Amino acid sequence: MKLHEMKNGKGARRPRKRVGRGMGSGMGKTSGAGHKGQMARSGHKHKAGFEGGQMKLIRRIPKRGFTKPNPITLVGVNVGALECFDNGTEVTAVLLRKTGLAKGSRQGVKILGGGELTKKLTVKAQGISQSAKAKIEQAGGTCEQVVLR
Repeated sequence: MKLHEMKNGKGARRPRKRVGRGMGSGMGKTSGAGHKGQMARSGHKHKAGFEGGQMKLIRRIPKRGFTKPNPITLVGVNVGALECFDNGTEVTAVLLRKTGLAKGSRQGVKILGGGELTKKLTVKAQGISQSAKAKIEQAGGTCEQVVLR
């Protein structure tokens, strides 16, 4: 099959509706807008969620809790990924971003417990899981949780 031999599937394309072209067309006189009312007028429009004056669904549903307007988001880095550093290295969020282990536009870094670690490292991050802390300390390293401003 070549590009010029390709065709749309049955029902993929529909002919456009030609309104106001006489009564025989089925779309004459009111042109599909019906008789009178807001939707029959020129320039008619409804806002999103408008239900004809009935209370909108979004206002009928109860709301609970609070959503922070600027939540702190952390990017996860597994302990196994820290194996690429030499013994005695101080691993910080800046170093992880520089080496490409922590990608994205998130503010901080959280060390997660995936993988194994054999090297003695000093890890300073905004978040450290309990399993990651145990693995780092088992390898002879230390953990420090840094507060994100």
